Amino acid sequence: MTTDEILSMIVSAERKAGEMILHAHGIIAENKTDARNVVTEYDRNVQELLIRSFREKLPTAHFFCEENDLQDSLNTEHAFIIDPIDGTSNFVGGFHHSCVSVAYASFGEVSAAAVFNPYADEMFTAIKGKGAFLNGKPIHVHDHPLSGSVACLGTSPYYHELVEATFRMLRYMYDNALDIRREGSAALDLCSVAAGRAGVFMEMKLSYWDYAAGALLVEEAGGKCFSAPGVPLPADGSKSLVAAMGPGVELPPELYDLSYLNEYV
Repeated sequence: MTTDEILSMIVSAERKAGEMILHAHGIIAENKTDARNVVTEYDRNVQELLIRSFREKLPTAHFFCEENDLQDSLNTEHAFIIDPIDGTSNFVGGFHHSCVSVAYASFGEVSAAAVFNPYADEMFTAIKGKGAFLNGKPIHVHDHPLSGSVACLGTSPYYHELVEATFRMLRYMYDNALDIRREGSAALDLCSVAAGRAGVFMEMKLSYWDYAAGALLVEEAGGKCFSAPGVPLPADGSKSLVAAMGPGVELPPELYDLSYLNEYV
């Protein structure tokens, strides 16, 4: 299959998953690690729907997914990085700001991605080297400085050791950006940067399924996405600090400083 055909397959499967999300009822949250880190039967069902769809066309595909501890090796020709419902707490609470996020990678390089917000009927897509799109129309990051930008932020709520770094980031953005947003879906925040709605997104620790698709969208929309200036995001499934922005935004090095931790996050 060509990359275009693979992206078309992802888009079709995500739209089916979106219907499942829109018709969800009786949603019950189950704790994975604590009350902040939850899962629902819909997360698992959406993930299974996506996997079945992809396996029909690519039987040898590997999967690196949030749910059910399904995290195959990414050193393979065909791999799908899946977050079935990014923004599960929003989904449980009825905030209607969640998405399905899928990236396709071959031997560690992400070359196609789609992020679908079924509530807004917004499908963000990208193929490496071919640009980023929203519902088929090209999107681009904006080039305003931070002082002319809205900042989207994540608070890494599962990691108490990151409170100091997170609040340092929040205070800097509050003082220097037009305003801040904390919307509960890293994938959609990355899409907001790609679409020029926000000038920057930053969160101190995210899983690969949170950022793999959105990072490609930002880069294909003309932005930059990294774990620290000059340090690319990992492509091996690791968790990472994630910063994404348009060309007009520069952030001070101290925002990336996690040296007070015992290990790099």
